[in-house]
This record gives sequence, structure tokens and C-alpha cells, in this order.
Amino acid sequence: MSAAAEAPALGLHTDLSNEAYHADKTSLSSSGARKLLPPACPAKFRYEQDQPQTPTKTFDYGNAAHREVLGNGPELVLVDHELWNTDAIRNEVSAIRESGGIPLKRHELDMVQAMAAAIRQHPLAKLLLDPAYGAPEQSGFWIDGPTGIRRRVRFDWLPSTHAGRLIIPDYKTADDASNDAMSRSIAKYGYHMQADWYEDAARAFGLGGEDAELLLIAQEKKPPYLINVVGIPFEDRFIGRAKNRRAIEIWAECTTTGIWPGYGDEPNYVSLPAWSAIRDKETYL
Repeated sequence: MSAAAEAPALGLHTDLSNEAYHADKTSLSSSGARKLLPPACPAKFRYEQDQPQTPTKTFDYGNAAHREVLGNGPELVLVDHELWNTDAIRNEVSAIRESGGIPLKRHELDMVQAMAAAIRQHPLAKLLLDPAYGAPEQSGFWIDGPTGIRRRVRFDWLPSTHAGRLIIPDYKTADDASNDAMSRSIAKYGYHMQADWYEDAARAFGLGGEDAELLLIAQEKKPPYLINVVGIPFEDRFIGRAKNRRAIEIWAECTTTGIWPGYGDEPNYVSLPAWSAIRDKETYL
């Protein structure tokens, strides 16, 4: 991409396609920031940026559910065969993907439609995603003050009324949306970093004052498609802010030097996990 000719302009975009958003390599996203930090590293981030994503069923389910729940995204195309094991069907599936669609089996399409119906029955989730008061897939680009790099965000949903406190809903599909499972998911996937990133973006665009807050709408992918609206405490979002700042600094340095380091060029002394060290000390020492 030519940064001068093709990078999206700074500010909010209401009609930027998902493809155009992700094609911009001149800016850093929340998901990119999370991939720059351990257990990943800049070299892995750079490789993934340069390689096309291979579709997976998990990826398809997430995107398909987003389309049904939020009303925006790739076309969902029914491939009404239980097995996709002939050349003709495989060619049909490939053609759908090449055109930007998501091929689904009958039970998969039924699943995402049932998930969307459950969202519309949930008293809080349906309010947070009410199309009368917001719109899906809003993109934004802004300049980070301390480093001068371009940052970007793509809100799953952005409320159209910005007076008072801004609540930013973000939709997630999950195998388990219970509180315990979501606590682990926040740590594993860095959702506390995402929360701070999106809230920082809202402040950069002058939306909803200084106390914007992201809420996760987590939904299970099996009946009865339970929903858990999850907030992330301030102290955890504060940790996310510190991690975001480090990722931004790494991005700025790597883009300046053109060097995207891996795990290091010197030996790394790696300790046993705490639980293993405690167990073995008690048993053998």
C-alpha cells in the first residue's frame, strides 16, 4: 500500500469496508498491538501481517455471527450439503470465499440465526445493539501523541447518541461465556487492552466525554446461546493501557528501524512454572 495515496484519512469513517480497513499497514490496531507483546513477538506479528489469512471454521462462525447480530459483514451463503467432499462442492465453496462470502452448512446457518434471535431477546444486549440508536462497523484513524504513529480502530458498534457517557458494545462469540471463563479469556486474548484502546479512540474522536467504557457482549455458540454482558474493572483496563503503550513504542521502533525481532539472539533462561516448581520442591527436595 502507498501510504500517501491509499491510507484512509484521519477521523471516523462510517462506510469504510472491512477489507480497506485491514489493508492499511501504515497504522496499528488493537489486535496488532496485542500480537506485538509476549507470548508473541514483533517477528511473528510482521509475518502474520504479510501473509493472507487461511479461513477456519472458528473464524467463519465468528464472522457469520457478527453478520447476523450486527447486520453488517460478508454475505452468508448456504452450501446445502452435509459433506463438502466432492470437487464440485469444494469449487463452489472456494468461489464463495473468493467473492468475499462465507460458505455455511445448513446447521451452521441455523446456529448463527438462532444466536442473533437470542441477542434480540436479551434485555440488555438488545438495547446496546439497537439499530435505532447506533450503527455497526465504524472505523477510525488517529495520531498517537507521544510517538506520532497512526493508530486505528474498528468499532463493532458505535452508538449514534454521544451525549453523556459513551458505552461501546463489542460482540464476542465463545464456547463458554460464564464469568470464570470470561476472566480467563480477558487475560488470554487481551480484552483489557482492547477496552483501553477503544476507549482511547473514543476520546481521540471527542465521543462521549472522558469516561467512555467498552462492554463485551459474549455469547455461547451452543444452545441456548447464553449471553453475558461483561465489564472490565478500571484497574485491569489500566494494566491494558500500560501494555498498549509498550506495544505502541515497539511498533514505532520497528517501523523506524525496519527490524522486527523474534525471541532474541542470546540464551533465554526460562524458569519452571510456579506450580511445577512448588510441586517438585515438595516432592523431591
